[in-house]
Amino acid sequence: MSRRSQRHLNPVDGILLLDKGLGISSNRALQQVKHLFNARKAGHTGSLDPLASGLLPLCFGEATKLSQYLLDSDKRYLTTFKLGEKTTTGDAEGDVISQKKVNISSQQLELVMNKFRGVIEQVPPMYSALKKDGQPLYKLARKGIEVERRPRTVEIFELTQLAFNDEFLTLDVHCSKGFYIRSLAFDIGEALGCGAHVTELRRTMAGKFDVSDTVTLEQLEEMGNEQRLQQLLAVDAGINEMPRVSLALDPSHFFRQGQTVRADKVPQVGLVRVYSENEYFIGIGEALEGRRIKPKRLLSTNS
Repeated sequence: MSRRSQRHLNPVDGILLLDKGLGISSNRALQQVKHLFNARKAGHTGSLDPLASGLLPLCFGEATKLSQYLLDSDKRYLTTFKLGEKTTTGDAEGDVISQKKVNISSQQLELVMNKFRGVIEQVPPMYSALKKDGQPLYKLARKGIEVERRPRTVEIFELTQLAFNDEFLTLDVHCSKGFYIRSLAFDIGEALGCGAHVTELRRTMAGKFDVSDTVTLEQLEEMGNEQRLQQLLAVDAGINEMPRVSLALDPSHFFRQGQTVRADKVPQVGLVRVYSENEYFIGIGEALEGRRIKPKRLLSTNS
């Protein structure tokens, strides 16, 4: 985009909690919302497949600098698996490649599910955005190419059976970053000896954000500009769990210049959110020994 056209875009800053609908990619949803806000810069914090719906936090302007901290947060999903069928993609969009009768009791299912609670090793699916030599795996998969994927260490904090009727299993899954629900469906299907794939998937939580606080694309389209802007959360809304540090005038100035400074009160060693004397959020720092704060991610602000 040219500098001239950039001038006509709005410098929107903040986080929008979108309830992404079915049948639309995360990037497409992002571009439509960005257009509605006429925003200069925007990005999402971890994509949802077109088959999946639910919470998709979108970062605008200065909030994009903090998107990695949202990507690293744990997630929660409501999902349904169909037992007895494996597909090429691990979900309902793929072709069925095997079918088996399902004869499993709820007790047997619970024993198998218990193996997946806690810290586990998980192999990412071929139909994923992970890259091999710069190319997304899903593009290779569409060409019929399968490559070796290294197992990843992930964690399931909670795995709750909500419904089971011989073929369809509905679960509530609270998991760590980098977790693939399609891989969980595949692994549970293999452990049961019948195969399985995902038929429904909805993200209900990402970090501290909940799907109950979202707005849909259709709702945004019906709003005026002012009402849309009111849907935005503060730039620092996604990192409220980090300890807070306030800097006096001089340390605040030098911190913004990228220098390590001393603070009167430092909660602990580790990442902290840093505010100026007039309570404006100015970035993320790393608290060091000796009450020192080292800049990690600075925001552009005149405050």
